[in-house]
Amino acid sequence: MESWRTTAFIFLQWVLQYVECREVSLPSGPLYRVAGFPLSLPCSVSGYEGPRTQDFEWFLYREDAGGRQIGVISTRDRGFPYAPFQSRVRLGEVRVERDSGDRARLVVQRLRAEDQGRYECYTPSTDTRYQGNYSASVIVKVIPDTLQISHSRSLSSQPLMEGSELQLTCSAAVESVQHTHLSITFGVRGGGAGAGTGATPGAANGGQGHNLREVISIGRELGVVPGRSGDYERRYKDGEISLEKRRGIAEGDRDLYVMKMAAVAPRDSGSYFCEAAQWILDPGRGWERIAQRTMELGNLTVQPLADTLTVTTTPRGEVTLSAGSPLSLTCEVGGVGGGARSALLVQWMRRGTAGEGGAGGGAEVEVARLGTDGVVSWGDDTSRGGGGSMEKEAEGRYTLRLFSAHPADSGVYRCVVSVFAGRRNPGPSSPATITQRSEGVTINLKTKEVLVSSVAELARGPLLKRGNTVSLLCNVSVVTTGPSRVEVQWLMKRDAPEGEEEAPDEAAEGDGRRPLVMLTYEGLSRFYSNRSEVSVDRLAPTCYRLRIHGARLEDQGHYVCVAEVWGQDPHGGWYNTGARAESDSVRVYLYARATDLLLIPLVVGVSSALFVGVVIIATVTCCFMNRLARQRSQK
Repeated sequence: MESWRTTAFIFLQWVLQYVECREVSLPSGPLYRVAGFPLSLPCSVSGYEGPRTQDFEWFLYREDAGGRQIGVISTRDRGFPYAPFQSRVRLGEVRVERDSGDRARLVVQRLRAEDQGRYECYTPSTDTRYQGNYSASVIVKVIPDTLQISHSRSLSSQPLMEGSELQLTCSAAVESVQHTHLSITFGVRGGGAGAGTGATPGAANGGQGHNLREVISIGRELGVVPGRSGDYERRYKDGEISLEKRRGIAEGDRDLYVMKMAAVAPRDSGSYFCEAAQWILDPGRGWERIAQRTMELGNLTVQPLADTLTVTTTPRGEVTLSAGSPLSLTCEVGGVGGGARSALLVQWMRRGTAGEGGAGGGAEVEVARLGTDGVVSWGDDTSRGGGGSMEKEAEGRYTLRLFSAHPADSGVYRCVVSVFAGRRNPGPSSPATITQRSEGVTINLKTKEVLVSSVAELARGPLLKRGNTVSLLCNVSVVTTGPSRVEVQWLMKRDAPEGEEEAPDEAAEGDGRRPLVMLTYEGLSRFYSNRSEVSVDRLAPTCYRLRIHGARLEDQGHYVCVAEVWGQDPHGGWYNTGARAESDSVRVYLYARATDLLLIPLVVGVSSALFVGVVIIATVTCCFMNRLARQRSQK
């Protein structure tokens, strides 16, 4: 048992000593890096004793120096570098950057061909015992710089209209014996900083100004990746931004990369660049960027549509026409840009009528629209079937025509234009880039003078009782010139039962009246409820009758007739002249029927007779029984 414990103790001490041994680590090699670009060698130490901040020393063993050691740089000795590195260390081109106390990296800002060789990272001991690995080495191969980038033309200094298409090209190539990948990135710097035209080598962040945004790229794994900032991901999914690689035509030609923006927006303004990067897969299975070049493509200024879009109407101001005259309005749209690449929705809106106070009266309604798909549709207000047209006469010129204008067409007309910048076929729910309204043009329609009056009364006859037919007459008088017709509508307001509040009527208007029936100017009856007991007819040229068959208690109330005059235009069409007359109200009260009046006395009489008979019978029976009882007692 004792020997077993001794063996276990010795094994545990050996394991602890092994775990606590110093170990220095470098990336696996060989590492291929490009001359003129940075080299970064991370070195870490673990399992050490002593302070947490460890010192690091780097040595280089050149292949052409026969294994001779050259001191590169040290974290504890400023005089450590050998002659080949002294000036470079002093200028900061070769330096040490610490990630933590036990992690540091050797950085060579610009590699030279003579920097190729085996690099050793050595950590001076701070341990009580000399155990473990105090250094590690890795081979670095310096390969020539073959990365090339260029472009055929730069952005012009002229502003680009919002919604216009932007196309940027960039050609790049790399020739390397090693297997490397090439990534291409199109980006923009905010603020519109000045841009040069030369290609310059640089570090990962070299020469990149603030507010840098990647627009789209072909990554190191050869897939297209949209920028994560802004809305580039959404625009890429919607097909508004794309990046295409085109192979060179002849052998040795560089590949061409073409970035397209279907519709630029003001937020796309800035200084654009193309960046080409060469990548290699290190033995540690990590991708490393070994070369990079940036080509400035110029400044882009996007002019907002709000600064250029104009919407005007012809004629302007105020126009007065006679009823039945044709009406023609033209909407001219300018400053859209992008030509046929931007879809337009053009609407004609009208507010108010001559009888509503012109510009201030009535709600604004849509008269007609020319959709983005080129289809014309009419609003509910002017759906007259062949009564007008709307068409695109030329680019930016849209005309609304009413073949025969009527007083109902009076009001203030405006042309409303919605622009979908850079989108030829926007979806139904796609928001417009900008919507702009024209100044209003007031259209007044002169009508012939019309005088109209109406008087409502109950038809003569016996008292009205429940179940009878109630007849109401409306006498209309019209004074005008030319043909005319009358349209009569009956309105009714119910009487609330005595002692009760009037229940709200959902079909009633604001004043509590509800429409019952109308006799149109064409002689057609139009009912506003499902009641079949109501009818309307014309007894004489100026007399109109409303009949309520089988009248009930809910038919009691106040009745009004409203007469509207329709005139005929020179083309034979009928229109509402706006002349309107409303009669005084007539109250309808229903009396009870004779059978209803006799019912209560009959019930009372029968009940009283029964009660009296029962009392008499009971009294006689009681007296007879008392007398019979006395006779028995005497015997």
